[in-house]
Amino acid sequence: QVQLVESGGDSVQAGGSLRLSCAASGHTNRTGCIAWVRQAPGKEREGVASIDIRGNYTGYHESVKGRFTISQDNAKNTVYLQMDSLKPEDSGLYYCAAGNMGCALITAVYNYWGQGTQVTVSS
Repeated sequence: QVQLVESGGDSVQAGGSLRLSCAASGHTNRTGCIAWVRQAPGKEREGVASIDIRGNYTGYHESVKGRFTISQDNAKNTVYLQMDSLKPEDSGLYYCAAGNMGCALITAVYNYWGQGTQVTVSS
């Protein structure tokens, strides 16, 4: 099993920044990719960014390109999501997800999930 714990969610005003953290533990050798997935009220989960933890690949949803940056600290088994120039439409519950079936921004390829951290952006 792989355990994922998110932190860093908060309430901020539009234009502000937040950094989310995802700490992984357990059988992390079973995971090749980690993604951040968000879910707004009444909407389906949406992949925001992903990273290949064994290589250099990163991927981003079109709506966050240039504003969000995904990174990792291998020594800490932690993946980060730096979110800048936040917009109200970025609000939602942000999940960290891990899997070994590629780094696409679709929820089906991730089989380990955290509990989520709430991000609220006010206008």
